[in-house]
Amino acid sequence: MSGRVLITAGASGIGRAMAEGFAAEGYDIWVTDVDAAALAGCPEGWQCREVNATDEAAMAALCAEMGRLDVLCANAGIAGPTALVEDVALADWRACVSVNLEGAFLAAKHAAPLMKAAGAGSIVLTSSTAGLYGYPNRAPYAAAKWAIIGLMKTLAMELGPFGVRANAICPGAVEGPRMEGVLAREAAAKGMTRDQVYDGYAAGTSLRSFVEARDIAEMAVFLGSDRARMVSGQVIAVDGHTENPDPKV
Repeated sequence: MSGRVLITAGASGIGRAMAEGFAAEGYDIWVTDVDAAALAGCPEGWQCREVNATDEAAMAALCAEMGRLDVLCANAGIAGPTALVEDVALADWRACVSVNLEGAFLAAKHAAPLMKAAGAGSIVLTSSTAGLYGYPNRAPYAAAKWAIIGLMKTLAMELGPFGVRANAICPGAVEGPRMEGVLAREAAAKGMTRDQVYDGYAAGTSLRSFVEARDIAEMAVFLGSDRARMVSGQVIAVDGHTENPDPKV
């Protein structure tokens, strides 16, 4: 397996795991991120660019520089505020939706012409289990992640006739720094301890466990490969089967 993959927010977390997974399969790795320090820590040989996912000019220039693209993993996202809907500031809503939804849109917009010209390609959007359920105290994030699924379904229909596939991965609670921030904010909002919130998330899955970034990465690598050549327009949860979208004890 080989090809060229672009991963937004690819210098750490889920994106970094995706990049490492594709690298292990022989792909030419291109990553963007806003974290210059994380980019500096990427392996030699990766093409790393400090690009904000919401900067259309920068994304357009990057895709023009690449010239060819086999797989896009539109992975950039932020957690957004943790608050009741009446307490969410409009600026915080817009910031969350901009990164999570508009970032994916812009990456797909500028990747699509490259893939259509080649007559092949795979677009993998990172949604969330928050895109499958309503989610108390996370209105902006849930709304953006639901919208990602609508975007993906439309991409699959528009690009399918050109041999391009589109799918969405819905991670559950993923071990790592971002989730630790979510746990801390939810604990504060609900008057609980971090461990109580953590246990609530785990108890809300059939497998009673958080997932790891590598679990998401392995699904992305599969969806980018020819092994998934007839998989398109699909929403695939990698979450240990979330049963309870409102974690509590």
